[in-house]
This record gives sequence, structure tokens and C-alpha cells, in this order.
Amino acid sequence: MRRPAAKAAVAAWLVLWFAANAPGQAASGGTTTLAVQTSEGGHDRVLLVLPFDNRTGQPSLEWVREAAAQVLSTRFAAAGYEPTSRADRVYALDHLGLPQGFQPSRASALKLAQTLDADSIVVGSYTTDGTGIVAQASLVNVPDLRMMPMVSARGEMRDLVAVFGDLAWKLTRQLDPAFNVAEQTFAAEGSGVPLTAFEQYIRGITEPDQAERLKHLQAAVKLSPAFSEAWMALGREDFSGQQYQEAAAAFAKVDRSGPDGLEAGFYRGLALMFQGDYAHAQEVFADVARVLPLAEVVNNEGVAMSRQGRDGTSLFIEAAAADPGAEDYHFNLAVSLKRHGNTAGAENELTQSLKLRPNDSEAQALEDAWKRQTPGADVGADPLERIERGFNAAAFKQAAAMLDEMNAGRLAALAPRERAQALCTQAKGYLDRGLLLEAERLYQDAAAADAGNATAHTGLAEVRERSGDAEAARKEAHEALELAPSADAYVVLARVDFAAGSMSEANTEAEDAIKLDPANRNAQEILREIAAKRH
Repeated sequence: MRRPAAKAAVAAWLVLWFAANAPGQAASGGTTTLAVQTSEGGHDRVLLVLPFDNRTGQPSLEWVREAAAQVLSTRFAAAGYEPTSRADRVYALDHLGLPQGFQPSRASALKLAQTLDADSIVVGSYTTDGTGIVAQASLVNVPDLRMMPMVSARGEMRDLVAVFGDLAWKLTRQLDPAFNVAEQTFAAEGSGVPLTAFEQYIRGITEPDQAERLKHLQAAVKLSPAFSEAWMALGREDFSGQQYQEAAAAFAKVDRSGPDGLEAGFYRGLALMFQGDYAHAQEVFADVARVLPLAEVVNNEGVAMSRQGRDGTSLFIEAAAADPGAEDYHFNLAVSLKRHGNTAGAENELTQSLKLRPNDSEAQALEDAWKRQTPGADVGADPLERIERGFNAAAFKQAAAMLDEMNAGRLAALAPRERAQALCTQAKGYLDRGLLLEAERLYQDAAAADAGNATAHTGLAEVRERSGDAEAARKEAHEALELAPSADAYVVLARVDFAAGSMSEANTEAEDAIKLDPANRNAQEILREIAAKRH
């Protein structure tokens, strides 16, 4: 399940494609960035996070079982681990004949972990304490059958997400004692989503009734319009219900740079195609293919072109070359070649298609019609190319992981100063997207590679500011300024002092930033806000 053998060739081809298009750096495009793994501790470990045990005695808090697993899995992924998805866990439970809401014993949990090829299991529970929630969890090392010491976290119910973030930080430190991301960064991650919206989202992915799932997911995105994961789940529900117009609109709201961005683009393309909007579907598939040239993406781009009366042959050739064992791609190429006058090539491709799937009745009828030189018999004069309806995100993730290893090797070969600069560039990309945990992890690695890198400390100062730790932000900014003058470091100090009501200090720091960078908009905005406060 974790490493689909049938797609190994596709994954290897992807690695070669990424390497050719992005030598010496993480592959990136208009919609996503592949993370560079730079530290060795634990980054190849697969974690199975089980839903927590509800010990509150309150059925109304049953949703927190899945919420705990969701928060911890997200934090582990951001910390560089590989948590299994909820979909994989549900599939494995079904494979073992167990219900989704099953609370496994230690023996069944181990069996589930082995089914998912997991190295560690996270098991936990939660209870209430007045107006607060208390959560505790343990890590189980699957190969050694060893349970690590229990960790716990407590907070107000309104801070539920931060409580489980705190728990995730403590568990990560158990897995990797050298992990140096601040606890407060874990707590701040995901703080932009109101708890009410998060609850609706969890209910929307766990309710057994589709109408209820839709109702909760629609409520989630209404409460938090920028909640990308909820939009993705809503898009899936609309798509499965054949509400393609609604699905396309929902998928368009998913963060294109986030972990679901490429899959959302693929299914948005399908939804547009099923509405007959082939021109926009082609554009969407082309956007995805620029970053993720999987055969199914390229094939569907070709189908969308063909449905507009244009020649998609080159795309069908690319799809068949990428996955030569897939019968549909050879069928599509045969149809396209025949339509554009290459009869010999079309017959060869149709023969290859039937070798792969001899009982394909449509291909058999088409071959018979071509042999009798009566195109149109049984199947019509111009059969349509076939649409691929499934997105193999697992193949891309495998290729991404392999590419991460390649990039880590390239980074390790760089001089410390160059390595730190490369890490800071990628960290800035995460910071701009609000991904504090990932940004801090890379800025910390940059500072470790080159202690004299001022940019790393400036980046850490901004991470600290955004996570609410003003004193740590001030400390990192001063450390950056000791290494090199920086408008960005002065801006962090100005914002921190402005928030603390220290107008004179904030004004001086903003002016210092302007001296270094007269066009700095952040510094200009702080000066305007200070002037407004004074008047």
C-alpha cells in the first residue's frame, strides 16, 4: 500500500523528469514545492496515528477522536515524517474486516501497522477537566514492540488544536531528540482555522451519511473561507455525487501550493470535462502536468484537446511512454493516430492495446472494423478517447521522496554558506505560505550549516513573531542585526514593539529599515500606523 509496485516505473520516470527540470534544487512549479529533507533523524519513518480514545463520557465530543489523529498527522508531516493518511487507515481496517470506528487492542493495532508498513504507532486518549481538555499519547515502536513513555498536554477546550499540536511536539521530540523546532511553533500551526470550522470539517469527513457530510463541510467553509482541507473534502463529496459544477468550484478554492493542490487540480479538470468545458479542463490539466507529469494527467489533457477538435496525439504518445503497461493509453493513441491519417501506427497501437487487455470488447470491435476497412461498424466512425478518472498521488509522493534524497545529497555536497542560502530560499517559500513549522525547520538547518547567516536568524525572528513569542522574535532579530544590517530584521523589531505599545522604538526601527530599503512597504505601513496612533 505504501509503495505500489505497479507504479514503480512511473515513480522512477518522475524522478528523472524532476531531476532534468530542476537540477541542483527542489523541484518546483506553479502549484507546489517538494520539501528538501536535510536532517537524518526519523525522516524516513512511517507513522500510524490512530483515533484517540474518548474517555470524557460525552458523546458530543466523539468527533475529537478523529480530530486528534488529523492534527497529529498534519504536524508529523510538517516535521518531515510520513504519517499514513486517513484513507489508507480506513482501507486497511476494511481489508482486515474491522469497522472504521474500531478502537483496536495492542495486538490489532500492531496488525494494522504491519498492514500499512508503519514503523511506529501513536495511540492516545482524551478527557475533560472542567473547561479544559487533557490529552495523552504513547508511541509504540513496531519492529521492537516497545512502548515509549507517555506524554500529555492540557489546555482550554477552545484551544483544542493547540493542545494536540503540543502533544505532537512532545512525541516528535521522543522520535528525534535533536529536533529543534520550538514548541510554540507547533501550537501556532493551524491557528487560523476557528475551532467551530475545524469541528464541522471533522464531522464532514467522518459522518456515514453523505447528506450530513455535505452539510458539515459546507458549514466549515462558510465559517472559514480559506480552509483548504475543507474545500478539498467538499470537492470530493460533490464530485462523488456527480455535482460537477459545484465540485469544480470547490476544487478551485483549494490551496494550489498545499499538499492537496495537485490532486484538486486533477479532479477539477475532470469536473470541468464532465460539464463539457473542455477548453478550461485542458488548461487545468496542463497546469498540473507542468508540475506532475503523470500519465493520467497528460492523457486527460490530450482528451480535452481532442474533444475540442484539436490534435492531442503528442500527449497520448507521452502518456503511453510514461506508463506503457496501461492499455487505455495505447487505445487512445491508436484512435488519435487513425483520426489524423497514420493508419499503420494506429493499427500497431491497437494491437498493443489488445495484448494488454485481450477481452476489451470495444478495442476488439474497432480492430475488426479497421480490418474490414469499414470504419464505423459497431463502434462508430470516430470512437472517443478514454478519460482517466483516478489520480495516483501515491506515485508522485514516492517520486517526491526519492527526489528529496537526491536533493539532500546535493545540499550536503555544497559549501556550508551555499547550503544555508539554499535552505533559506526554500524556508522563505514556506513562510510566505504561512507554513511556520516547515519554515522554522529549514531556517534552523540553515543556521546550523552557517552560524553567520543573518537571513536564517531574520527568518526565525519572523517565525517567532507569527507564533506569538515576542521575546524570542526580538532576540533572533537582534542576532541577525549583529551579523549584518537587514531591513527585514528591523521590520520584525518594529512590529513587535508596535504591538507592545512602544511607539518611539517602533518608529526608530521602521526608519532604520527605510534607510536600508527605501521601498520597503512593511516599514512604510508601520510608520503610517504609528502616525495614525499619534494623531
